[in-house]
Amino acid sequence: MASSAPQNLHAVFVYGSLLADEVVAVLLNRVPQSSAAVLHNFHRFSIKGRVYPAILPVENKKVTGRVLLGVTDPELNILDTFEDVEYDRRTVEVSLMDGPEKLQAKTYVWRNSNDTNLYGDWDFEQWKGVHMENFVKMTMSFVEELELPESMPRVTTYETFFQQGSDNPPMS
Repeated sequence: MASSAPQNLHAVFVYGSLLADEVVAVLLNRVPQSSAAVLHNFHRFSIKGRVYPAILPVENKKVTGRVLLGVTDPELNILDTFEDVEYDRRTVEVSLMDGPEKLQAKTYVWRNSNDTNLYGDWDFEQWKGVHMENFVKMTMSFVEELELPESMPRVTTYETFFQQGSDNPPMS
């Protein structure tokens, strides 16, 4: 009987590169249904030397994004691996923008709350125009790596992809 048990489905609040269907499609091999949503009392920061953002709790701020609905356990594991060691997965309450409904969703919060590399705001439209094409290519490399027995962490894939030929020292 256990084999007929329903699979856990998750709601995941996304606010950065995962707002792009192109990135989600590469990672999950599909684009889950989603709803526009707001996460209150958090702020979305830019990160020096990175093209993706971080969120941290900040009173009276809010982050707009969307909630991916019906994310399966294996898909959540892929997202966990993609977000890597820089983020902690937490359960938060988000407000849906198309009604009064609130729901519990998983999201990825920047692990280092005292990170001096965080600054300002992060702009999705600017990211789409400047970085999305290369980020999708990096994500494809990440997915290919996932299938290898000893895959690189996503941060390593990112740094290898985005910092080739730059003078930036490798981040520890």
